[in-house]
Amino acid sequence: MNASTDNPPRLTRLTFHGPLSQARAAHLSERLIRNDPRTVLDIGCGWGEFLLRLLAAAPQATGVGIDLNTEDLARGQKTAAGRGLAARVAFHAESGIGTVRGPADVVLCLGASQALSDAQPPHHTAAALAALHGLVNPGGRVLLGEGFWERTPTPDELAGMWPGARADEYPSLAELVDLAVAAGFRPEWIETADRGEWEEFESGYRADTEEWLAAHPSHPAAAELRERADQQRPRWLRGYRNVLGIAYLTLIREA
Repeated sequence: MNASTDNPPRLTRLTFHGPLSQARAAHLSERLIRNDPRTVLDIGCGWGEFLLRLLAAAPQATGVGIDLNTEDLARGQKTAAGRGLAARVAFHAESGIGTVRGPADVVLCLGASQALSDAQPPHHTAAALAALHGLVNPGGRVLLGEGFWERTPTPDELAGMWPGARADEYPSLAELVDLAVAAGFRPEWIETADRGEWEEFESGYRADTEEWLAAHPSHPAAAELRERADQQRPRWLRGYRNVLGIAYLTLIREA
């Protein structure tokens, strides 16, 4: 890409499309391969970085990733080829709603519960858990990365978040785990993203754009990109920072 004439690249500064550190990803992967999985399904896989790392750690396994973003899928395919994993993974541009790609031994759903149903918040989480129960083999694992409120947001904080943000949009962490148990899972491990992971994600999400804007302030696309970045940043800093959490739940489907 010629940065002097084109728009900035997309999300090249992020390893994972979410607040997930490489250290946590390694621990999660180690836990998920303890039972020698042979099949892995990634719902809303993006460019499939975690899926590919899991496959590298479990050489007997094959994987499938589904997402609607074809640019991300192409990035995943290219990365898979570069790591010698192309023969063991397939990426498909399709919705997760009603998918027949399962059941699998491990199912990943990292920040993508909305991809499993048409249910609107706050009902989307329970709907996603019901769908995930049918996509994983009995005794298999689901890794769910899902939002929860660290505390009830104030009216001012809600007003500073995304349009239409509501206090009932997410459960608490305890309520989230209760939903998983009610859906037929046992919570093997419960952990949450820390501040450093959030800061790395939020900064990395905009880093390409901010760097490009600093170098091309008069570019015809600069005004729109600057406005978008300047709207997104305060939503985090003044809205959901230290209010919205991300839980990583390792769930076992009951037999």
